Amino acid sequence: MGVLADAARAASLPHFRNGVAADNKAASGFDPVTAADKAAEAAIRALLGEHRPEDGILGEEEDAKPSRSGRTWIVDPIDGTRAFLAGLPSWCILIALVEEAGPVLSVIDQPHIGERFFGSTGAAGRSAHIERGGVRLPLKVRTGRALGEAIGETTDPYLFEGDEAPVFETVRSRARLMRYGLDAYGYAMVAQGGVDFVIESGLKTWDVAALVPVVEGAGGILTDWQGRPAHEGGQVVAAANADLHGELLALLAPAAR
Repeated sequence: MGVLADAARAASLPHFRNGVAADNKAASGFDPVTAADKAAEAAIRALLGEHRPEDGILGEEEDAKPSRSGRTWIVDPIDGTRAFLAGLPSWCILIALVEEAGPVLSVIDQPHIGERFFGSTGAAGRSAHIERGGVRLPLKVRTGRALGEAIGETTDPYLFEGDEAPVFETVRSRARLMRYGLDAYGYAMVAQGGVDFVIESGLKTWDVAALVPVVEGAGGILTDWQGRPAHEGGQVVAAANADLHGELLALLAPAAR
């Protein structure tokens, strides 16, 4: 997993804060893709093709490769391309190994800061750690905080449409503090113990799959707004503890689907 992240880091980091241009993938609005996105995914795919040729690959920028092994690698080469374009160090490389039951291993890598978050939820048990500056430290969520004491995060408060908007506003008004604009890095901060919850909507599987082992390996919970597995995307809520998660689900329930 680290070798894949190394390759993607080497492919993407030279473009950061270096005037990289973006194409727009969206028919309406703005969904950017850069040479860094494409280079990072290509680097990951090349290594997997060499060392894990039977495994499937599902990435944001290229066509899916079917699995012949029962394992699939889900890749978001740059989660937070808008942040990347703005020179903000909250973008991440996301890589997850997914088996029949869901994600079992993953990495959230922030190349500019030099932080790499690993998570595991497989047969060997749940665990998570961060590697930074050659030091490896365990990750553990912060426990014991109810919503009124909690720090929450979402990438963009305008993610929420229709009946999602008022329920998010209810959560925002009851939380101690809300922060914005962190993309996948916000979920890493749940695992690290700085942020207590994240709420988002409209996510794709490559946005979410790598988040699950890191958050849950550190003792947190990540589901959809109905409490079901969320690794295929959609409405997502991550929380540091079961009580907070339940409190959030109750508030989100009117808009859950």
